[in-house]
Amino acid sequence: MHAIGVDIGGTKIAVGVVDESGKILAKVRRETVADDVADIDRAIAEACNELVKDYEVSAIGLAAAGFVSPDRTSVLFAPNIAWREYPLAQRVGDLLDVDVPVVVENDANAAGWAEFRFGAASEATDMIMLTIGTGLGGAVVVDRELVRGKWGVAAELGHMRVVPGGHYCGCGHEGCWEQYASGTALVRDARRAAVASPERAAALLALAGGNASAITGPHVTEAAQGGDALAVELLATLGRWIGEGAASVAALLDPELFVIGGGVGEAGDLLLLPVRNAYEAQLSALGHRPTAQIELARHGNEAGIVGAADLARR
Repeated sequence: MHAIGVDIGGTKIAVGVVDESGKILAKVRRETVADDVADIDRAIAEACNELVKDYEVSAIGLAAAGFVSPDRTSVLFAPNIAWREYPLAQRVGDLLDVDVPVVVENDANAAGWAEFRFGAASEATDMIMLTIGTGLGGAVVVDRELVRGKWGVAAELGHMRVVPGGHYCGCGHEGCWEQYASGTALVRDARRAAVASPERAAALLALAGGNASAITGPHVTEAAQGGDALAVELLATLGRWIGEGAASVAALLDPELFVIGGGVGEAGDLLLLPVRNAYEAQLSALGHRPTAQIELARHGNEAGIVGAADLARR
């Protein structure tokens, strides 16, 4: 039976009908306003109602960036959308033209589940997904089961504290891992380097129209792929932060596989090799234990849709 997956972003949603093999059969998008939760509800419902006209679905999964309640009906807190103890499943369900279960999932859990079921980790039993984007999201699968924790908010790996007194984080604390291992951190460091050493950052500045504050993550990747030394160094620094943090996570969970998702994956080996090197350099008992594989995600921007649909169907 088909299911619908909804990937909810701060300014847009992507909605798709997914079959049991993880294939997206149809997809629509809607623009949204992050501060208007009722607008997001309406956009989700309108998109789902459009799709159910042509497809019979058994469930709808909503992938939300935030802390999800253990019964998977509400968003307890979201950093970028105005959800606070928000009954998202009920609000969307009230606007639907069909009577099917509506399930709320953390967006990183949904993306991780897509990779576990249908992607890079489809042959693994124990996996950790790291989604490297604006922040750092995590998903943990142990013995083929998604780990949600007692209160539904497990695997918020990006908010492990790695630098006491470090960069301020949107969660309200300082020094969180995502402040050093994210696309946001990459861009921050690139812009600072361009201001401090414009001659060394000439390639990045050229891509950004001469404006340091306009440098983006894709600019860094493009420059690095062209051989620019500063851009290569910036990606290596990001990779080191990811790899060292992953080694700490491995000390706790001993995964078979790490899957790296998010836009920075476009850098390929320019990111992966520093990640792997830093991971092995910090892994306890190296040489006396198997070393987890570290691979790139395969589902890209569609992972949230695929994972949310499959988890809702289950």
